[in-house]
Amino acid sequence: MLDLEVVPERSLGNEQWEFTLGMPLAQAVAILQKHCRIIKNVQVLYSEQVIEVYDLTKVKLKYCGVHFNSQAIAPTIEQIDQSFGATHPGVYNSAEQLFHLNFRGLSFSFQLDSWAETPKYEPNFAHGLASLQIPHGATVKRMYIYNGNSLQDTKAPLMPLSCFLGNVYAENVDVLRDGTGPSGLRLRLLTAGCGPGLLADAKMRVFERCVYFGDSCQDVLSTLGSPHKVFYKSEDKMKIHSPSPHKQVPSKCNDYFFNYFTLGVDILFDANTHKVKKFVLHTNYPGHYNFNIYHRCEFKIPLAVKRESADSQTETCTTYSKWDSIQDLLGHPVEKPVVLHRSSSPNNTNPFGSTFCFGLQRMIFEVMQNNHIASVTLYGPARPSSQLRTSDLPQ
Repeated sequence: MLDLEVVPERSLGNEQWEFTLGMPLAQAVAILQKHCRIIKNVQVLYSEQVIEVYDLTKVKLKYCGVHFNSQAIAPTIEQIDQSFGATHPGVYNSAEQLFHLNFRGLSFSFQLDSWAETPKYEPNFAHGLASLQIPHGATVKRMYIYNGNSLQDTKAPLMPLSCFLGNVYAENVDVLRDGTGPSGLRLRLLTAGCGPGLLADAKMRVFERCVYFGDSCQDVLSTLGSPHKVFYKSEDKMKIHSPSPHKQVPSKCNDYFFNYFTLGVDILFDANTHKVKKFVLHTNYPGHYNFNIYHRCEFKIPLAVKRESADSQTETCTTYSKWDSIQDLLGHPVEKPVVLHRSSSPNNTNPFGSTFCFGLQRMIFEVMQNNHIASVTLYGPARPSSQLRTSDLPQ
């Protein structure tokens, strides 16, 4: 049985690991994978706002090192009062048939022993006085850890400094564009402060960086730092779809990607010039083949929209836009989408199915079957054709 420390408004964990509010999902999954012999039969239900313990019989819980829930200690209202002290009166929710006892950053839900007790604890009964006390002997059914004073009003907190682990994250990414299409990226970056001593690490640093098409490999390294991984394209499986001259010219060297997983961004460099030729922005939606590899890129992309009775206007596409809404703004693409099917090897199947790639304004939108955008590929102006080429598809 797991023995876990409860830290209100922060976390649930022990000496070896800790689930923290604001922690990236990839880090939480990494904990589950590392401790798979201890944490068994995992089913992931994700919430960015709360940590919920919905079955207290399967874990031991303690606060400030003292247990309030274990095989020998029942989490009754008396035990909670002894462990956590006084708080505001409990609130009864008739729809859930539960009492909620709230502390700052922590909430307990109590189940009534019988349906017969329900009427006398209704808020309007006896001028509401009976609802000010939770019945004696009532036990906790659920526990919530959250940020703020109220579970109903809680919001997802910022990533805590302990989760940065020396990495740089992107708070948001703005796509820059000129008159013809995308020209580069402006990234608002976050990192934990660095410097001598522990106090220097106690605050977050925020700064902006820009990268453009045509920037050299050295330019990008000095702007964004070293990538998490460098990936060399060993082959171009879509070469058969390229114009005829390109079919006959063998590639003497391979283009390569800088993979910035915590930014949710890939940058492709030309193998001959070593300059930026493509950006790929990842949304990290569940149900996509690359889910949980990249941190979600919170991008904003300006789209040129032509109106019949007005000049061109600009609309914004975000990480959360759906493809139908984009098509409503821009009109349907001229060409049919290219179907993209990923798999780790020829004999493996992709359980998530194919995605569909649409080309618009020097961008390729990879769309999942649920209408969410999986990735957006931006490419520069130096192209032989403005049409969608399958060699430009996400790799």
